[in-house]
Amino acid sequence: MDRETLAAYDKDAAAFAKDWHDQPAPNDLHEIVKRFFIASGLTADIGCGSGREIAWLNANGFPSKGLDASEGLLTEARARYPQFEFTRAALPDLRGVAADTYDNVLCETVIMHLDRAQIGPSVRRMREIVKPGGVLYLSWRVTEGENQRDKHARLYAAFEPSLVRSELMATTILLDEAVVSASSGKRIHRIVARKGAR
Repeated sequence: MDRETLAAYDKDAAAFAKDWHDQPAPNDLHEIVKRFFIASGLTADIGCGSGREIAWLNANGFPSKGLDASEGLLTEARARYPQFEFTRAALPDLRGVAADTYDNVLCETVIMHLDRAQIGPSVRRMREIVKPGGVLYLSWRVTEGENQRDKHARLYAAFEPSLVRSELMATTILLDEAVVSASSGKRIHRIVARKGAR
């Protein structure tokens, strides 16, 4: 992850966690997960933050593990949900995660915090950790024109969806849309893809 973004999350993890948990539930995301994810399938939430979606996934039949680059956010997640597993792992490497491990991978509004050069390798690596026949969900906040940083110095990279699609050529695209998030109210792009069976 971009260093300034990671530093912002580590510094103000409690405030970010409170903000996320105070937002309306992302019902649109939940409907997509129910529609496309493999029921009862082992699921990874890449960029799990303070664990909100891990709690929902586990409560709704998707046994899940949270991975995040921020130790501050992982501390928040472990305090809120001590019954679930949270591990430090950063894109694009996701060090320690083997290929073909998960039935489902969720990566909600994370990749826009990466330098543009890391987006392709990150998508490729997430595709790699999905089992054959498994499902990958990716979304990112849409930034027009040039890269931007918010008041916390978090990076919002500007890039075309084709950068993501080009790494999913060997998959079947199940959903590809630009919408306004029901939770954050921000414009996002989301793609759901199924990895080919061997």
